[in-house]
Amino acid sequence: MQKSVQAWDRHRLDKCRGAGEIGAMRFVLAIVVLLAAAAPADAGFSVCNKSQQPIIVSLGRFNGHYWSSQGWWSLAPSRCSELVSGRLKSRYYYLYATDGAFSSWEGSTEFCVGLIGNFTDVVRGNCAKRGLDRRRFFQVDTGNQVDWTQNISNQN
Repeated sequence: MQKSVQAWDRHRLDKCRGAGEIGAMRFVLAIVVLLAAAAPADAGFSVCNKSQQPIIVSLGRFNGHYWSSQGWWSLAPSRCSELVSGRLKSRYYYLYATDGAFSSWEGSTEFCVGLIGNFTDVVRGNCAKRGLDRRRFFQVDTGNQVDWTQNISNQN
C-alpha cells in the first residue's frame, strides 16, 4: 500500500508541475501579446527616392501652433529617409524636392527654404528679406495615419 500511495502522490505532483508550466507559459504569452499591442510600431514620415537621380527634399508642416519648414535631406536613388520620427500628429505635410538640374516636385503651398545647407524656418513670409528662398510645396494627405511613406518618382 505504501508503494501505491507514493506512486499516486508522484503522479499528482507531476500533474501539478505540468499545470504550473502550462499556466506559466500562458502568462508569458499573455504578457508578450500585451507588450506587442502596447509598443509603438515604427512610426513617422519617410520619403523614398524612386527617381533615377539624387534629390534633396524639404518638409513643411503645421504643428498646431505655427508653420515651419526644414531641410535639406539628400536622398540617393532607391534610398529612403525618415523626416519626422514618432507617431504623426498632423494629417497634412508638405514636400518640395529637386534633383537640382532637370526635375522638381512642387505644388502650390509656399514655404521658405534655406539656399544651402541645413535649415529650419518657423516663419512663412518675407523669405528674401531673411536670406531665404521661396518654394512651392506639394501637399501630402496622410489620412491621419500614424506613419507614412511618400515616394518621389519621375511619374509623380
